[in-house]
Amino acid sequence: MLNYIIKRLLMMIPILIGITFIAFILINLAPSDPAEVALRLNDIMPTADAIESMRQELGLNQPFWNRYFSWLYNVLHLDFGRSFVYRDRLVWDEMIRSLKPTLILALSAFVFTLSISLVLGVLAAIFANSVFDHGLRIIIFLGTAMPSYWLGLLLIWFFANYCGWLPTGGYGSWQNLILPTITLSFVYISTYIRFIRNNMLENMHDYYIFYARCRGLSKPKIILKHVLVNSLHTTITALGMTIPQLIAGSFVVEYIFSWPGLGRLCIAAIMNRDYPVIQAYILIMAILFVVCNFIVDVLHQLLDPRLRDSGGMA
Repeated sequence: MLNYIIKRLLMMIPILIGITFIAFILINLAPSDPAEVALRLNDIMPTADAIESMRQELGLNQPFWNRYFSWLYNVLHLDFGRSFVYRDRLVWDEMIRSLKPTLILALSAFVFTLSISLVLGVLAAIFANSVFDHGLRIIIFLGTAMPSYWLGLLLIWFFANYCGWLPTGGYGSWQNLILPTITLSFVYISTYIRFIRNNMLENMHDYYIFYARCRGLSKPKIILKHVLVNSLHTTITALGMTIPQLIAGSFVVEYIFSWPGLGRLCIAAIMNRDYPVIQAYILIMAILFVVCNFIVDVLHQLLDPRLRDSGGMA
């Protein structure tokens, strides 16, 4: 197991280096001169002298590789530079300020997704091909096909505007968290209900379930202790990768509900062409996916003895 972990960590090094390089060159592929953008965002006339002065301040007059290694060195010290929009603010400080609301929303959506998916997935497998199962599959189809922004607007119209039960957006109380959580988690709930249901139905026909029945085990014990546990092994990877997807994919939901998180910060940066913030967001989200993928692989090794016995080779 230790050899597998070391091997995976070594494999992550070139991936992380490639991620930093891709995030850095994005500013060089931009159609506009970053120096001119920085001047215009601060209401400074972009004259030739002003542009040249800003290029020197941003280090854009240096050779490409010098700029890359200098930027990489600063990134390793959590220094992503200053925002083009707010020259007195560090990008890292802006990311940290917006991280807490995003983590709250992502954690709430993950817990909601996991709890609802487990309950409905198990019930759909137990009552397979029943009226409940067919109705749930219709809801799953709608949830998979419906875009998050459309669902969010429907929830705002019904629960906030029509019924007046919940606020339309904002941040600060648990009422503000309900609609964004449902909107963000709905598509994942639909996906994982289908995963759990199909895996449980497949495991119900295996020989070990037949032997468990012959031993006289009760049906609830067979379903919860054997069928459900073995069915979750195949969905661990998808569930683990849900966390970075919830964080990285929350920008539309945050924008709709005026949630002051990383996603809303990124959208504002894109609209203002605030390149340092965009670079930092892309880099952090990509690293988050890589790290979560590593954690999920390790957990998969620990929970599946077949992978441990084969030396970590699936």
